[in-house]
Amino acid sequence: MADPVVEHGAEAGGAAMPQLNPDYFSNQIFWLLVTLVVIYFILSRVALPRIASVLAERQGTITNDIAAAEELKQRAQEAEAAYEKALSDARAEAAKIVDDTKAEIQTQLDVELQKADAEIAAKTAESEAAIAEIQAGAADAVKTVAKEAAKEIVAAMGGTADARTVTAAVTARMKG
Repeated sequence: MADPVVEHGAEAGGAAMPQLNPDYFSNQIFWLLVTLVVIYFILSRVALPRIASVLAERQGTITNDIAAAEELKQRAQEAEAAYEKALSDARAEAAKIVDDTKAEIQTQLDVELQKADAEIAAKTAESEAAIAEIQAGAADAVKTVAKEAAKEIVAAMGGTADARTVTAAVTARMKG
């Protein structure tokens, strides 16, 4: 028994593939050319202009976006420069305020130191005057006590001394 597929092709009475049959080549070439021309016109009149317009629109959008990005970049650089300038100005102003405040505080400190020095000098003068007064009073008291003690010592030893002699002896001894 023969193969049924092979018999079927043989029953058709020709080649197994009609595309490869040379009798149909002219008809196939004609329809191929018609199809290619129709596809060419459809693509050239409809599809390619649409694609070109989409590409042109995209290129325009990209160009506009790049220009906007450059403008924003320029603005950002200007803003950064303005910020840096403002920051340096603020720092300079702060340094000036600090220097002015230091100078003012130093001036006040100098004034207060001068007042304190004057008060200390006045108190020192008062103290020195009081000390001199106390020393003078003490020297007078010592002289008085020394005179009385000398009179009593001389009297206790059995002698007599007048006030002038005792005063001269005490004064000579006190001077050194």
